[in-house]
Amino acid sequence: MAGRLHDDEIRRRLERLPGWTLRAGKLHREFTFPDFIRAFAFMAGAALRAESMGHHPEWFNVYNRVVVDLTTHDAQGLTELDFELAGHLQALAGDG
Repeated sequence: MAGRLHDDEIRRRLERLPGWTLRAGKLHREFTFPDFIRAFAFMAGAALRAESMGHHPEWFNVYNRVVVDLTTHDAQGLTELDFELAGHLQALAGDG
């Protein structure tokens, strides 16, 4: 299991992830795409990456919008895995 990060480390890492915020102790981001197909393609790519990492997002999709929250439930907080997956999602969305 990945170790839970301390608040100061979370703040430092968050500075390197534009568009991501902390919400209810989770990494949070809303992605908007031109249409549903692109949003769904993003989710499909994200699902493949998440599965390969064994680390899965909490997410919600309506039409062209995908809302993502990341946390490591086993660690009861944020870990390296959350930031790694956030970086992959950002790149997949074309923001990284």
